Amino acid sequence: MARRKKIKKRIKLPDVKYNSILVSDFINHIMKRGKKNAARKIMYDSFDILKKETKEEPLKVFEKAVDNVSPLLEVKPRRVGGATYQIPMEVKGERKVSLAIRWILKAARAKKGEPMRQKLAKELIDAFNNTGTAVKQKENTHRMAEANRAFAHFRR
Repeated sequence: MARRKKIKKRIKLPDVKYNSILVSDFINHIMKRGKKNAARKIMYDSFDILKKETKEEPLKVFEKAVDNVSPLLEVKPRRVGGATYQIPMEVKGERKVSLAIRWILKAARAKKGEPMRQKLAKELIDAFNNTGTAVKQKENTHRMAEANRAFAHFRR
Protein backbone atom coordinates (compact mmCIF):
# COMPACT_ATOMS: atom_id res chain seq x y z
CA MET A 1 0.00 0.00 0.00
CA ALA A 2 1.44 3.35 -1.02
CA ARG A 3 1.87 5.81 1.82
CA ARG A 4 2.48 8.84 -0.33
CA LYS A 5 0.19 10.58 -2.73
CA LYS A 6 0.13 9.53 -6.38
CA ILE A 7 2.89 11.17 -8.44
CA LYS A 8 1.62 13.08 -11.44
CA LYS A 9 3.31 12.42 -14.75
CA ARG A 10 5.17 15.37 -16.20
CA ILE A 11 3.79 16.63 -19.50
CA LYS A 12 6.42 16.24 -22.21
CA LEU A 13 6.55 18.89 -24.88
CA PRO A 14 7.40 17.97 -28.49
CA ASP A 15 10.58 19.32 -30.07
CA VAL A 16 10.41 22.38 -32.31
CA LYS A 17 11.76 21.07 -35.60
CA TYR A 18 10.04 17.67 -35.96
CA ASN A 19 7.13 18.17 -33.52
CA SER A 20 7.81 14.78 -31.93
CA ILE A 21 7.79 13.90 -28.24
CA LEU A 22 10.11 10.95 -28.93
CA VAL A 23 12.73 13.26 -30.47
CA SER A 24 12.52 15.68 -27.53
CA ASP A 25 12.91 12.77 -25.10
CA PHE A 26 15.96 11.57 -27.03
CA ILE A 27 17.46 15.08 -26.96
CA ASN A 28 16.98 15.16 -23.19
CA HIS A 29 18.82 11.86 -22.87
CA ILE A 30 21.69 13.12 -25.05
CA MET A 31 22.00 16.30 -22.98
CA LYS A 32 24.83 16.53 -20.47
CA ARG A 33 25.28 19.27 -17.87
CA GLY A 34 22.19 21.15 -19.07
CA LYS A 35 23.57 21.89 -22.54
CA LYS A 36 20.36 21.39 -24.45
CA ASN A 37 21.37 23.38 -27.54
CA ALA A 38 24.44 21.19 -27.96
CA ALA A 39 22.23 18.09 -27.66
CA ARG A 40 19.78 19.50 -30.22
CA LYS A 41 22.63 20.23 -32.63
CA ILE A 42 23.93 16.65 -32.28
CA MET A 43 20.45 15.23 -32.88
CA TYR A 44 19.54 17.38 -35.86
CA ASP A 45 22.98 16.92 -37.47
CA SER A 46 22.63 13.15 -37.11
CA PHE A 47 19.16 13.43 -38.72
CA ASP A 48 20.79 15.23 -41.68
CA ILE A 49 23.31 12.38 -41.95
CA LEU A 50 20.43 9.86 -41.75
CA LYS A 51 18.62 11.60 -44.58
CA LYS A 52 21.76 11.60 -46.73
CA GLU A 53 22.65 7.95 -46.02
CA THR A 54 19.23 6.28 -46.18
CA LYS A 55 17.46 8.66 -48.60
CA GLU A 56 14.34 8.33 -46.44
CA GLU A 57 12.53 10.61 -44.02
CA PRO A 58 14.83 10.78 -40.94
CA LEU A 59 11.96 10.83 -38.43
CA LYS A 60 10.56 7.56 -39.80
CA VAL A 61 14.02 5.96 -39.77
CA PHE A 62 14.51 7.15 -36.17
CA GLU A 63 11.13 5.84 -34.99
CA LYS A 64 11.71 2.47 -36.70
CA ALA A 65 15.19 2.25 -35.13
CA VAL A 66 13.82 2.91 -31.64
CA ASP A 67 11.04 0.39 -32.28
CA ASN A 68 13.57 -2.26 -33.39
CA VAL A 69 15.63 -1.79 -30.22
CA SER A 70 12.64 -1.73 -27.81
CA PRO A 71 12.57 -4.94 -25.74
CA LEU A 72 9.45 -7.02 -25.16
CA LEU A 73 10.76 -8.93 -22.13
CA GLU A 74 13.28 -8.28 -19.37
CA VAL A 75 14.34 -10.05 -16.20
CA LYS A 76 13.82 -8.66 -12.72
CA PRO A 77 15.31 -10.14 -9.56
CA ARG A 78 12.89 -11.41 -6.92
CA ARG A 79 13.68 -13.01 -3.57
CA VAL A 80 11.72 -16.16 -2.86
CA GLY A 81 12.51 -18.20 0.25
CA GLY A 82 16.09 -17.00 0.67
CA ALA A 83 17.02 -17.40 -2.99
CA THR A 84 17.04 -14.68 -5.64
CA TYR A 85 15.50 -15.61 -8.98
CA GLN A 86 15.66 -13.72 -12.26
CA ILE A 87 12.01 -13.55 -13.27
CA PRO A 88 11.04 -12.68 -16.86
CA MET A 89 8.61 -9.77 -17.03
CA GLU A 90 6.87 -8.01 -19.89
CA VAL A 91 8.18 -4.47 -20.49
CA LYS A 92 5.53 -1.75 -20.39
CA GLY A 93 5.21 1.17 -22.85
CA GLU A 94 7.31 4.03 -21.52
CA ARG A 95 10.02 1.76 -20.12
CA LYS A 96 10.40 0.11 -23.54
CA VAL A 97 11.17 3.43 -25.19
CA SER A 98 13.41 4.56 -22.34
CA LEU A 99 15.50 1.38 -22.49
CA ALA A 100 15.77 1.65 -26.28
CA ILE A 101 16.97 5.26 -26.05
CA ARG A 102 19.53 4.39 -23.36
CA TRP A 103 20.87 1.42 -25.31
CA ILE A 104 21.23 3.38 -28.56
CA LEU A 105 23.06 6.21 -26.78
CA LYS A 106 25.29 3.80 -24.85
CA ALA A 107 26.26 2.06 -28.09
CA ALA A 108 26.91 5.37 -29.86
CA ARG A 109 29.02 6.76 -26.99
CA ALA A 110 31.09 3.56 -26.87
CA LYS A 111 32.38 4.10 -30.41
CA LYS A 112 35.61 6.07 -30.68
CA GLY A 113 37.25 8.40 -33.15
CA GLU A 114 34.28 10.28 -34.65
CA PRO A 115 32.03 13.17 -33.69
CA MET A 116 28.92 12.20 -31.71
CA ARG A 117 26.56 13.14 -34.56
CA GLN A 118 28.22 10.57 -36.87
CA LYS A 119 28.35 7.88 -34.18
CA LEU A 120 24.68 8.43 -33.38
CA ALA A 121 23.67 8.39 -37.05
CA LYS A 122 25.57 5.12 -37.63
CA GLU A 123 23.98 3.51 -34.59
CA LEU A 124 20.50 4.62 -35.69
CA ILE A 125 21.11 3.21 -39.18
CA ASP A 126 22.30 -0.06 -37.63
CA ALA A 127 19.22 -0.19 -35.41
CA PHE A 128 17.01 0.59 -38.42
CA ASN A 129 18.58 -2.40 -40.22
CA ASN A 130 18.26 -4.64 -37.10
CA THR A 131 22.02 -4.89 -36.62
CA GLY A 132 24.45 -3.19 -34.28
CA THR A 133 25.24 -3.07 -30.58
CA ALA A 134 21.87 -1.78 -29.33
CA VAL A 135 19.96 -4.56 -31.12
CA LYS A 136 22.45 -7.09 -29.69
CA GLN A 137 21.66 -5.74 -26.19
CA LYS A 138 17.95 -6.31 -26.85
CA GLU A 139 18.61 -9.86 -28.06
CA ASN A 140 20.71 -10.59 -24.96
CA THR A 141 17.88 -9.36 -22.74
CA HIS A 142 15.38 -11.56 -24.58
CA ARG A 143 17.76 -14.54 -24.40
CA MET A 144 18.12 -14.05 -20.64
CA ALA A 145 14.33 -13.87 -20.21
CA GLU A 146 13.91 -17.01 -22.31
CA ALA A 147 16.53 -18.87 -20.27
CA ASN A 148 14.75 -18.00 -17.01
CA ARG A 149 11.28 -18.84 -18.30
CA ALA A 150 11.08 -21.64 -15.72
CA PHE A 151 10.80 -19.03 -12.95
CA ALA A 152 7.87 -17.21 -14.56
CA HIS A 153 5.46 -18.72 -12.05
CA PHE A 154 7.06 -16.56 -9.29
CA ARG A 155 5.69 -13.45 -11.00
CA ARG A 156 3.04 -11.58 -9.02
